[in-house]
Amino acid sequence: MGALAVLILPLLVVGVSGIIYIYRSVVQLMSKSAVRSKVVVITDALSGVGKECSRVFHTGGARLVLCGKDLDKLEALYDALNSTADPRATFTPKLVLLDLADINCVQDVAKEILDCYGCVDILINNASAKVRGTVQNISLEVDQKIMDANYFGPVTLTKALLPNMISRRTGQIVLVNNIQGKLGIPFRAAYAASKHAALGFFDCLRAELQEFGVCVSSVTPSFIRSDHIQPEPSKSDSSIWKFFSRKLAYGVHPEEVAEEILRTVNRKKQEVFLANPIAKAAVYIRTFFPDIFFAVVAAGVREKYKTEDEK
Repeated sequence: MGALAVLILPLLVVGVSGIIYIYRSVVQLMSKSAVRSKVVVITDALSGVGKECSRVFHTGGARLVLCGKDLDKLEALYDALNSTADPRATFTPKLVLLDLADINCVQDVAKEILDCYGCVDILINNASAKVRGTVQNISLEVDQKIMDANYFGPVTLTKALLPNMISRRTGQIVLVNNIQGKLGIPFRAAYAASKHAALGFFDCLRAELQEFGVCVSSVTPSFIRSDHIQPEPSKSDSSIWKFFSRKLAYGVHPEEVAEEILRTVNRKKQEVFLANPIAKAAVYIRTFFPDIFFAVVAAGVREKYKTEDEK
């Protein structure tokens, strides 16, 4: 009986693994078929997440409008997508220059986007700008640029494209946010403020658009890795600060974010939080035990300053 159990257990594990693999493959196939012929706008196709979204949605047969600030890089992405895709199952992407920090040009770019196919089915707001430093060392001009890129820019573009979705009573808007839209992390005040503002705006918009058949989704990773390399924190990092300095190592790979965005579009999920247990615990503690959270973060800042003074 014992020998039989030893044989059955590996077979059971293999069987369950096979079922999970088949289920995931079927879900992925269904997700890709759901975006077939849909007009999908990616506001920053040149970022890590943007490139992966371009690949995933292009493979799924979406009619892509790829936006970015560098035409040469957009054309390189265009060539890469076309070189690996089946021309019988995909559409040639459209390229649009877009800098969301340049608010005055966003309305004109929105018109250019609509001129590509006459409509927009899915808008993926993934463009983002970052800055790091203490509040007193970051100028108001930089604060304004961050708010323009991360809040006013996406809001302006969304408002410009909304009438098209509302008139057709269909569409989906996806906000790719960040954990700093849920809690503030020191030395990133402007970035956190812009992400809080964006999340608040799109939460309100979700309720307002429900009666028009337009879905608003937010996908919030903890941190997104910039590449496959996971750098170790320096030895000078204080113990309590290691969570923040290891953001790349604990982050989500752009491919995982893109796949989740595709599933979110397919299932019309309203909110997704991609994070490891530590990050989820931090949000939980911030919500239900704010005094503890503030004390821990403040202690981390003090230790960081102390470490820098000792250098």
